[in-house]
Amino acid sequence: MLSNKGISNECQALVMLEQGLFEQEYRDCYLAGETKPSKIGQPYLMHHRESKKGVLLIHGLMAAPEEVREWAEYLYAAGYSVYAPRMAGHGTSATDLSKKHRQDWDASVARGHEILKHCCDSIVIAGFSTGAAVALQQVILNPNVFDGIISISAPLKFKSFSARFAGFVNSWNKACLLLGVTSATKLYATNHADNPHINYLRCPVSSVVQIQKLMRSVVVKLSTIDIPSLIMHGIDDPKVDVASAKEIFKRISSPHKTYREIDHHLHGIIRGEVGLEVFKEVG
Repeated sequence: MLSNKGISNECQALVMLEQGLFEQEYRDCYLAGETKPSKIGQPYLMHHRESKKGVLLIHGLMAAPEEVREWAEYLYAAGYSVYAPRMAGHGTSATDLSKKHRQDWDASVARGHEILKHCCDSIVIAGFSTGAAVALQQVILNPNVFDGIISISAPLKFKSFSARFAGFVNSWNKACLLLGVTSATKLYATNHADNPHINYLRCPVSSVVQIQKLMRSVVVKLSTIDIPSLIMHGIDDPKVDVASAKEIFKRISSPHKTYREIDHHLHGIIRGEVGLEVFKEVG
């Protein structure tokens, strides 16, 4: 939860701006039957007054800051300040997400870093799934800013056969919409969510394309990452191939890097009992 004690006025103002932005978009994009309670999507700061070390913690695609709350609470208890930003298009509706691009996600996380640096001298950036991809991108775009990176289940290689055709389907959708033939479009795919109380149950095809573009941009520059790095992945992840983590680990040039695999059969490995195993490795 947000605690105002010991936080500068500048930091408080930035936090309030982000919360206000979410509340406005929540109202504008609310979709009955899909939009979750507002507490799921609300970004939050856990400020540890006795520490100047912080973690910028990023959720995955179709999720929200609530997805990383257990992780945030673990880190806070360990003595870190934590800020969990809300990536654009999340915590509202899948329709909202379908209109967002990877640059919008980057901007959301960059604003989160601006908040955290007002109360921390040392910041590690960490993310799960698409959040891990954005974390890697942030380190690449901002060298010498972060003191470490934790990438969990970054989606370099999808297992889904249909994901390979997302680019084609997305182009087809654009052409159909341009011609006014909406009946021929396939704008969303079903999301078999690990956490349906948090995740959207519709995945915009355009968002998969945005992830693929993001990872193509990231993978060719991974060698520029030379800060301490922890790369983790679930061995039997049904959505993202564990080969993703292996490739990321191989390409990162940091002399201080660690690779860990978690024995689990679901993509989501940052909540529940398996989450505790992950958090211990992070610790």
